[in-house]
Amino acid sequence: MADFARIIEFIGNHPLLFVAFFGTLGLLIGSEISRRLSGMKSIGPMEATQLSNREDAVFLDIREEVEYRAGHIPESIHIPMKQLPDRVAELNKHKGRPVIAYCRSGSRSNSAGSLLKKHGFENVYNLGGGIMAWQKANLPLSRK
Repeated sequence: MADFARIIEFIGNHPLLFVAFFGTLGLLIGSEISRRLSGMKSIGPMEATQLSNREDAVFLDIREEVEYRAGHIPESIHIPMKQLPDRVAELNKHKGRPVIAYCRSGSRSNSAGSLLKKHGFENVYNLGGGIMAWQKANLPLSRK
C-alpha cells in the first residue's frame, strides 16, 4: 500500500511527466495497431534486397522530389505520397510483383501500403527504417 501512495505522490508532483508518458505510450500503441490493421509486413534492408533479387520486387519511393534527388534506391519508382492516389494506376503493370514502399524513416510508407492494398496489390511491404536504414546497411544509392 505504501508503494501505491508513493506513485500517487509522484503523479501529483510531476503531472506533465505523467501525461507525457501516457501520451507517448498511446502513440506507440496506436502506431502498432495501425501497422497491424494495414496488413502490410515491415521488412529490413537485407530482406528487401533478397526479395528484389529472388522475386523481382519493385521499390516505390514516396518521398518528396528534394528528398528523392538527394539519394534513392537504384531503379526505384518515384511517386510522392501526395500524388499516389492519383497516380496509383502507373503501378498496375507491377501488380504481380512484390512492392516495397519506402520513405525517410518508414512511417509515411505505411500509408502508401494501405492505399496500394485498397487498389488490389497483394504483396506490399514497408521498408522498416526507410532510406535511413538502407543507408545504415551501406547499400547503394543513386542520385540520377
